[in-house]
Amino acid sequence: MNRQFVRFSLLALGAVCIVYGAYRGEVDTVFAKAVRICLECIGIG
Repeated sequence: MNRQFVRFSLLALGAVCIVYGAYRGEVDTVFAKAVRICLECIGIG
């Protein structure tokens, strides 16, 4: 298999997964978790 084909395939798969997650409304969940983790690392939360 050509390395360039593998790279493009993985890039396309990643883009599809991101779009699917956004379609399902996972953006809010991921953002909330990211904020919570960041606040815990800083020591505020």
